[in-house]
Amino acid sequence: MAPRLRSGSELVVEQAPLRPAAALMLLYEHGGDWYVPLTVRGAALRHHTGQISLPGGRVDGGESIEGAAVREAQEEVGVSPSAVEVLGRLTPLPVWISGHLLYPVVGVARERPAFSLAIPEVERLVEVPLVRLLQPDVVHWETRTRATPPYETMDVPYFDVPGARVWGATAMVLAEFLALVEGFGGVPEGV
Repeated sequence: MAPRLRSGSELVVEQAPLRPAAALMLLYEHGGDWYVPLTVRGAALRHHTGQISLPGGRVDGGESIEGAAVREAQEEVGVSPSAVEVLGRLTPLPVWISGHLLYPVVGVARERPAFSLAIPEVERLVEVPLVRLLQPDVVHWETRTRATPPYETMDVPYFDVPGARVWGATAMVLAEFLALVEGFGGVPEGV
């Protein structure tokens, strides 16, 4: 789910030091289906405004990756930390545009959380059924221009889900999770 430059050249980024950030990929069952909550980032934010993301942010000094992911989910969408069972981490992902190394954390809640959005940081919530992410017609492509020099045109894959186009780091995290799930034969009972 990584973008590809149309010129065929390698995507080169400045190798600056990256600060740790954590995001929570929370799974919960509702109405017989498993969901993942995603946020639409508010227009007043410095980076990634209007983009779809997992709840997350910087890791504070002395804080664990898992602790930061759960704290950010509480701050951004009102998920109670006591309702989250952390299952583990996915592969860290560099997000060069904001200078972070993103540590995705997978967690599960036994029921749909009573979401409460931190407006204006979070514009809205998008609840994505996992079954939609597994459908063959979910991935589409669009052409975009890089936001940083050399401003080349690139082909960008995205998940087409109800109410959103999920691309970039969030799409890559979801794709890794789906690959793991499919490798184990699908979403297990009682995840």
